Amino acid sequence: MGNFNYSLNRDTYKKSIMRDGMYLLRTNTIQTSPDVIWQRYVLLTQVEAAFKSLKSDLAVRPVYHQLEHRVDAHIFVAFLAYCLMVTLRQKLRYHAPGLTARDVLDKLSKIMMIDVLIPTADGRMLEMCRHTQPEFEHRIILDKLNMDLPEQPPPKVYSRQLNDKFCGGN
Repeated sequence: MGNFNYSLNRDTYKKSIMRDGMYLLRTNTIQTSPDVIWQRYVLLTQVEAAFKSLKSDLAVRPVYHQLEHRVDAHIFVAFLAYCLMVTLRQKLRYHAPGLTARDVLDKLSKIMMIDVLIPTADGRMLEMCRHTQPEFEHRIILDKLNMDLPEQPPPKVYSRQLNDKFCGGN
């Protein structure tokens, strides 16, 4: 067996201990302060996380619009969806830390909103917008989040002219 020798460079070791658990950001920008560089880096990671959420959790995929106002509207709706997702995450953090926003959206997506259209004997149309009753697991989630489904709206009765629109002129 041969001899084993080593030496410890204490200065290098101390420097590595001081950096343990820290980020080292490298940039070619010399006129910007390190605090601003760090803030920009954190902002960049937040923006990347937002786009990841838009693509995965919210399933916002590319939609090819021809008109600028439609592109603007699409971006606006995607941004609103992201804001709601962040709000849901915050609410879950305080009221139901074991749940993820994706899980909650998957579970609650089983609650359906339906429009029931019933023609009346006198030629009018009865419209009832209804949501399905939440199942037990939905009720647990809604209770944890301190939320309720909206009240079922009252039925509406439409005249013969609107009945023609609903039923194609029958």
